Amino acid sequence: MISSLFQFEFLRNAFLTGMIIGVLAPLLGTFIVVRRLSLIADALSHVTLAGISASLLLSQKIGFMQGVNPVYLGMVSSVTGALFIEKLRSVYKHYQELAIPIILSGGIGISAICISLADGFNNDLMNYLFGSVSAVSRSDLWTVVVIAVFVIAIVFFLYKELFILSFDEEHASASGIKSKWMHFLFIVMVALVIAVSMRIVGILLVSSLMTLPVAASIRLARGFKQTILLSVIFGEISVLGGLFSAYYLDLAPGGTIVVIAVVILIISIMINKGRKGKQK
Repeated sequence: MISSLFQFEFLRNAFLTGMIIGVLAPLLGTFIVVRRLSLIADALSHVTLAGISASLLLSQKIGFMQGVNPVYLGMVSSVTGALFIEKLRSVYKHYQELAIPIILSGGIGISAICISLADGFNNDLMNYLFGSVSAVSRSDLWTVVVIAVFVIAIVFFLYKELFILSFDEEHASASGIKSKWMHFLFIVMVALVIAVSMRIVGILLVSSLMTLPVAASIRLARGFKQTILLSVIFGEISVLGGLFSAYYLDLAPGGTIVVIAVVILIISIMINKGRKGKQK
């Protein structure tokens, strides 16, 4: 595969995109897990699927939509879903967790309607559902790069605010942090990362890349920053290992990425148990 990277552009695009996603997904996933919002990635991924399927449907019905990358409408629908989640959280103040299954159900419903109305994009849809090495275009790569610069800059400059907000929202508000706007900005970042990750990991599996590396790092890390670092390392191992496996075994990269992430999680749990056994 190394020699092929220099020969084929689509492999370079997939490799570079995967490396970036391997950083972004676990980075935001650490904050998601700490805030006990793990299911939000599933909800937004299904909303993204609604945007993708709608874009593929429109490309069949409307001429000028044929040249539009479905990722863009997927990003719009993901961010819209994130905004609706925030709105529903304020509506159901005492049952805020209801916002996630409501949006998830809506996303699945819209996706099912668009897929049933369409005819002939099943192969394209499979690439979005489970990821595809060959489907990553140059425009996808540049979209990921732009979003990566945006997300990393926000996390770098607002790390303290995000950290406090993740552990104690009331303390954050009392400290003068505009928690409502910070949460809004954070959920938009999550929506964008989920939307651009689907080319490599797939819509149905992208939430796994945001949570499994974090779950593994929690077993081994001794602090929040170390958790982020280990999550990113595990994410990169999962993505790069999954891409190489998918290339040589001719498999969907999303599945191989997730399986490697699960193996890393199991190993981390065993190491943690070994530590506790020695302490006893």
